Amino acid sequence: MSTNTTDNQRKVTTSRLIEMKSRGEKIAMLTAYDYSMAKLIDEAGIDVILVGDSASNVMAGNITTLPITLDQMIYHAKSVVKGVNRALVVCDMPFGTYQGNSKEALASAIRIMKESHAEAVKMEGGSEIRESIERILCAGIPVMGHLGLTPQSINKFGTYAVRAKEEAEAEKLLADARMLQEIGCFALVLEKIPAALATRVASELGIPVIGIGAGGGVDGQVLVMHDMLGINKGFSPKFLRRYADLSTAINQAVSHYIDDVKTSDFPNASEQY
Repeated sequence: MSTNTTDNQRKVTTSRLIEMKSRGEKIAMLTAYDYSMAKLIDEAGIDVILVGDSASNVMAGNITTLPITLDQMIYHAKSVVKGVNRALVVCDMPFGTYQGNSKEALASAIRIMKESHAEAVKMEGGSEIRESIERILCAGIPVMGHLGLTPQSINKFGTYAVRAKEEAEAEKLLADARMLQEIGCFALVLEKIPAALATRVASELGIPVIGIGAGGGVDGQVLVMHDMLGINKGFSPKFLRRYADLSTAINQAVSHYIDDVKTSDFPNASEQY
């Protein structure tokens, strides 16, 4: 961790992440979906905030990430950006806005940048979406890649199990990672793959590699905020570490409030005008 206070307060940019990798400083990344939470985690010093399509699950109650729309992602990203001073804000491009049509992909990315003021987009996939990524990069929009378990492809995989355990899939992942760097992606997320493979990718690439369920040999880590704060208790993968139990804390606070209202304890004399 840098001891330079000025450096820690400096705005995080895509080039600064590459600086951090070059000096061996780990990158801390979390998701956020609204102004209030984004403001809190930005003030705590988070490096990157991902406006994840996981909003489909934790904010909208969907089973997968697939239903969330471009309009909804822009709404969440716009809310997050208003609460952030330091972190780099990256917005997921939702399912159906970039696969198979590079012109639509560019139009979607431009909408995200213009309407939300996010600073980069994230896209799931490798060679299959190369044309879409290249078109977006040509417009000057930074792209973060995402390989391994790609939740938007859950119906193809049929499971959320660890990816790239077999040699053929591991080799494709390595080739895709090299390709994403070569065409100009500024960073890469690796989700739920063997730690040894993730370490190899991070060592071979010059761009930062952020892991989620990809071991400690990468350049940084990302978790879904609702999972690590214990707001969502229904999801307990091996890679998740809970840093709080807000589910219990919120439940107790609300129960206390209900009791105080029912017993006329709230409001008391000092809480009235």
